[in-house]
Amino acid sequence: MDFEPYRGELVAYCYRMLGSFHEAEDLTQETMLRAWKARDRYDATRASVRTWLYRIATNACLSALESRSRRPLPSGLGAPSDDPGAPLTPAPQVPWLEPFPEARFDVEARADLRLALVAALQLLPARQRAVLVLLEVLEFSAAEVAEQLDTSVAAVNSALQRARAALARGDAIGEVGEPEDPEVRAVVRRYMRAFEAADVPALVRLLTEDAVLEMPPVPLWYRGRRDYGLFMERVFAMRGTAWRVERVAANGQPALAAYAPEPGGGHALHTVQVLTVTGGRVARNVVFVFADPRVLTAFAPPAPAAP
Repeated sequence: MDFEPYRGELVAYCYRMLGSFHEAEDLTQETMLRAWKARDRYDATRASVRTWLYRIATNACLSALESRSRRPLPSGLGAPSDDPGAPLTPAPQVPWLEPFPEARFDVEARADLRLALVAALQLLPARQRAVLVLLEVLEFSAAEVAEQLDTSVAAVNSALQRARAALARGDAIGEVGEPEDPEVRAVVRRYMRAFEAADVPALVRLLTEDAVLEMPPVPLWYRGRRDYGLFMERVFAMRGTAWRVERVAANGQPALAAYAPEPGGGHALHTVQVLTVTGGRVARNVVFVFADPRVLTAFAPPAPAAP
């Protein structure tokens, strides 16, 4: 039995459940090992290989979630800061939501990987989370999900309604521009040019009025053009103005790898920035500052050559 063709979609599923790319990879590998050990007990008359693998993966995720804290973004923990000069102190004790390096996998339904939705999923009870993803994203039937969760169809449908209601109270279902949409690409190109030029007024002109900037694992975050611009002025004052920026792929959203100038010359990867573009403007920038080197390795685009 060949389970490898299912690896990419299983990693994406476990990521939606856990909010961690590396934990998702680990649990997918665990799923593959469990399936291989149990291959002689697989009954093709009861379920397809894919359905069987998702049952194993779901059980692995639910077991993992019993002992793991949810993974938030800074904006999920409190009010925005009104001090663009506040200390940038990481909070390593918080298990932060991680970006998903989609270029590593051939993953469908990328819109359902977007950060706001994955962050909202983390607020749901684990079984509701599983029901919502299995039914709404992966399009299993209620009967299949009931089998995977060892419960009834009625219980599955009830959990789905509660999960939908919880998500509807947030902002995770709002319209987000697709990365390859021409208008979105144009906005991202202008943002990249302004960033590389350290042109803060140009950056601010590309923002919505209440644009959000957050930087896990730093717990503070900002809302609004004014504070976003003041913070960017601080960044360029601290780290210099000769940044390089390259496009990467993350969470079904436009994303950038930002390379800071090094004192001795050259550039080093500093952040991956995942943008939410709506109505021709940047509405949110989640700037992943890499305290965890494993996240860096997951993207690891090479440093761009000097122009």
